[in-house]
Amino acid sequence: MQHISTVAIVDDDDGVRNSLASLIRSLGYEARSYGSAPQFLADREKGDPDCMIADIQMPEMSGDELQAVLVAAGRRFPMIFMTAFPTAPVRERVMAAGACAFLDKPAEPDTIAHHLAAALAHGRT
Repeated sequence: MQHISTVAIVDDDDGVRNSLASLIRSLGYEARSYGSAPQFLADREKGDPDCMIADIQMPEMSGDELQAVLVAAGRRFPMIFMTAFPTAPVRERVMAAGACAFLDKPAEPDTIAHHLAAALAHGRT
C-alpha cells in the first residue's frame, strides 16, 4: 500500500487554511488543518506530518517560535513558511533552523506545489 504524505497547515486565517487544504488534497496529499501553533502542538496522537506549511504572523505563537519549539523537542520534518510580512531576519532565522522554503503571501499554487514536492522528496532529516 502506498504511503500518502500528510501535510499539516498551521495558519490563523480560515480562508488561507481552507484554500491550502484544498490545494494539498488536489495534489494527492492528506491535509490536516490547525488554527494556531498551540493547536498543532496539542495534537500528539496523529504523529508528526510529513511536511508542515505554517504562517509566520499568528497570535499566541508565531511560526518561527513554533519551529524553535519543534526543533528543540527533536521533532524534525520539512517545514515551509509563508507570510504577508516578510523580513530578512525572520527569513534568515527559519532557513538557518532548517526550513525548506520561506514564501511571501499570497503564494501562487504552482509555487506552493513546487516547494511542497521538493520538501517531501527531501524527506525527514
